[in-house]
Amino acid sequence: MNKEILLSNIDKVHTTEMGIDRIKKNLRLDTDDVVEWCRKKVLDEGCNIYKRGKNWYCEIDNIKITINSYSYTIITAHILNIYRADISFYEMRQGGRKQKAEGVI
Repeated sequence: MNKEILLSNIDKVHTTEMGIDRIKKNLRLDTDDVVEWCRKKVLDEGCNIYKRGKNWYCEIDNIKITINSYSYTIITAHILNIYRADISFYEMRQGGRKQKAEGVI
């Protein structure tokens, strides 16, 4: 989908009181204007914007912001989990700890 649709409607982006609390908690933000903070992230040229189903997803600086594509309501925002490249699949399943197992280190 064309991200220009979201960018041209950035002034319509808003959230609810519960959304403000959820976003502040999830991103550990200390700002009075969560909506403006999110708008700036979305407008950043480094932001990866894509649409899936009814939502826009905006990924930048290890966070993902979810915006409803019809109402332009910020639904939530999360810090993305990035696995270290030096951890094997086995180690990830063990909580990132190297454990000695038969045939596996």
